[in-house]
Amino acid sequence: MSRVGKKPILIPAGVEVLVEGQTVTVKGPKATLATQINHAVRADIVQGQDGREVVFLVDEAMASDTNTRAQWGTARANVANLVKGVTTGFTKKLEVNGVGYRVSASAAGLVLNVGFSHEVKVAIPKGIEASVEGNVITLTGADTQAVGELAAQLRAIRKPEPYKGKGIKYADEVVRRKAGKTQKAGA
Repeated sequence: MSRVGKKPILIPAGVEVLVEGQTVTVKGPKATLATQINHAVRADIVQGQDGREVVFLVDEAMASDTNTRAQWGTARANVANLVKGVTTGFTKKLEVNGVGYRVSASAAGLVLNVGFSHEVKVAIPKGIEASVEGNVITLTGADTQAVGELAAQLRAIRKPEPYKGKGIKYADEVVRRKAGKTQKAGA
């Protein structure tokens, strides 16, 4: 049995979940999102103690297979992320550190000055909002995968380096710092 997969997902008020075959669509106040679940897993909407719930089921014969159990938990986690995304949304914060490193928001997206001879312009995909306060970039959106992907792309532009800590890093990331070169005594 999958410990994650067997937990039901409570459907909050104002959220509509539609299951059509292997496609689960979630409509809420922030967005409408959909995902495909594995063919070994089946999603059903049932009436639970606290209200309507989404439950995930697998065939008893296939429940002992390791891959099926993994897909069971993955399907449940993906749909839980959709429900959270359409109600509260997801947020990622990035910090830009370095002397002369700046970031600004424009109508087309973000403009980064991070030590290159040119500005780096990044377009913001539909469904994601980006705001800049000082050296902190805040990305918000309903789709956790899209928000995380954009945050990873921004970080990859100038990864934090271990000597001075310059670069773009996640707000909760800890950069392991290294000691610089030391001069020999008597040289």
